[in-house]
Amino acid sequence: MSDDGHDADHDQHGGHDHHADHDHDQHGGHDHHADHDHDHHAHDAEAVAVAVVTVSSSRSLSEDASGDRIVETFEDAGHEVVVRELVDDDFDGVQGTVDRLARRGDTDAIVTTGGTGVTPDDVTPDAVDPLFEKELPGFGELFRRLSAEEIGTRTVGSRATAGVVDGTVVCCLPGSENAVRLGVEEILLPEIGHLAGLAGRGTGASDGDDTEVDGDDDADTA
Repeated sequence: MSDDGHDADHDQHGGHDHHADHDHDQHGGHDHHADHDHDHHAHDAEAVAVAVVTVSSSRSLSEDASGDRIVETFEDAGHEVVVRELVDDDFDGVQGTVDRLARRGDTDAIVTTGGTGVTPDDVTPDAVDPLFEKELPGFGELFRRLSAEEIGTRTVGSRATAGVVDGTVVCCLPGSENAVRLGVEEILLPEIGHLAGLAGRGTGASDGDDTEVDGDDDADTA
């Protein structure tokens, strides 16, 4: 028997059990995966302060079912809606509103509804995109993929988008109530605390820790 075979036999029967050590690491010792998950979500916000903006020239807040749905969904989940506004389908108006709300000290996220289609007065993405310091392309991609399961190829007409403005997460959804349900309940609620916590780090004392930031770039660990 070779030395390697003897060592292997010794490990299995009479010597040091590497499998036992491995089991110890998994069950009774240091769990590196748990530590990574803890670090990755250490800055998650338990409750998020949300601003809701309806973009429409044809409706008022009193008849804004989509805006109502956003407010109710976030509040039912334990978050706070700190401001709700309605703005016309106007480039400067939309851009100025989102920019102003993003700079408020009490706003972690902004959700807009309306103006993401392809008609001439659908200007929300065009107005908001220049404000983005970081884009979140996965939001629009996931929204359209899930939307396709409900409305098929018509989803290509949606320009739903998201990004970060002055440390504030901004998500732009279509104006229909069903689109709002899909975007908020199925995408934003599971991730808003994580996104808001990370986006706001640049304004906090934790800024400068490159280790966790690099880890957060790996979408597979989210």
